[in-house]
Amino acid sequence: MQTPLSRRAMIAAAALPFLVRPGLLRAAEPDLSALSDITGGAVPIGPEERARRLVRAQALMKANGIGAILIEPGSTMVYFTGVQWWRSERLTAAIIPVEGQPCIVTPFFEEPSVRETLAVPAEVRVWQEDGNPLAVVAGFLRDRKLANRPVGIEETARFFAFDGMRKLLPDMRLVSANPVVRGCRMVKTPAEIALMQLATDVTMAAYRWVYPRVEAGMTGAEIGALMSAATRKLGGAPEFSMALIGEASAYPHGSKQVYRVAEGQVVLMDCGCTVQGYQSDVSRSWVHGRASAEQRKVWDTVAKGQQVARAAARIGAPAGSIDDAVRRFYEGQGYGPGYRLPGLSHRTGHGIGMDGHEPVNLVHGEATPLAAGMCFSNEPGLYLPGKFGIRIEDCFHMTDSGPAWFSTPPKAIEAPIG
Repeated sequence: MQTPLSRRAMIAAAALPFLVRPGLLRAAEPDLSALSDITGGAVPIGPEERARRLVRAQALMKANGIGAILIEPGSTMVYFTGVQWWRSERLTAAIIPVEGQPCIVTPFFEEPSVRETLAVPAEVRVWQEDGNPLAVVAGFLRDRKLANRPVGIEETARFFAFDGMRKLLPDMRLVSANPVVRGCRMVKTPAEIALMQLATDVTMAAYRWVYPRVEAGMTGAEIGALMSAATRKLGGAPEFSMALIGEASAYPHGSKQVYRVAEGQVVLMDCGCTVQGYQSDVSRSWVHGRASAEQRKVWDTVAKGQQVARAAARIGAPAGSIDDAVRRFYEGQGYGPGYRLPGLSHRTGHGIGMDGHEPVNLVHGEATPLAAGMCFSNEPGLYLPGKFGIRIEDCFHMTDSGPAWFSTPPKAIEAPIG
């Protein structure tokens, strides 16, 4: 899906010039001969699983009085239909009705390409360049006798789709599709969790390869390039390979200033990849050379903060209560209060799955109860502006007996990868 570059992606993109400068051959062409693809056993999401997703979505529509939902290209379209497309001024959309097969609406000349990834039985309706795609959507709803029932709009859909539907069907009530889409996607199946585990295994293997190769004088971009190269060789598609050095680590997503690895400087990496459409997200922090007493204390406090978050993650607990537990602990250590610095200036964690960031978040005030199958990051970093920051991030999935790690948190700053 074509989307605006995220902060992480922009930082990762900064590595690209280093791939072509001859003076940086080490980062551009590392010796990856010790690595091999570990994703050969990945089992893609199959037709049976997608069929179950549609059944679940239609049950949630009935329960919430929704006649259909409208989805634009992106991870939710892939989740329900398999269609891998992008957003442009030419609308492609999926309409999932409360009963019967979905419908894909797409430009006439794109139909053959769209069908290449369509993975469920569905009707396809096309529109011509001089036509109105939303009129085609409205026609489908009329034909299915859904034009007078509420239609859910997926939360990332653009305003022109919402506005166009409202103008064509002024008596239709447009509502949020969240009860359906979130109701399906927030709870992962064993097949999804297996792919997320494999993506995490790739990221951890890449970390273990990169860590001993980080040398004095390297920039974050060079380190990120090594991580991305290792990730690809291991079978993952890099999503972000961010490395923050020194003072840049005090700002969760870095600085435009170029810092180089040096004795006593923190290196904070935040990296993730995709395997068969599912993501990983792991952060590691260490000190190049000997850690100071302050750096060691902050690292140990963050490691404890992760365990506080894990202990608070229980079936039925409000998602926000995990964040609250961490902040109580940090405030007892002299940080904060709340989101103030020095301290934890961001949420404790976020949902993860097909997207690196998904609903819901482990953030103060989030009342959604934790349930088996939900997946989150656990990353209660501490940031000391003008000095350094430490972030240790591992993701977990909820089980009936509590949280289970995708990656094992490190136990000491001297062994920071785990």
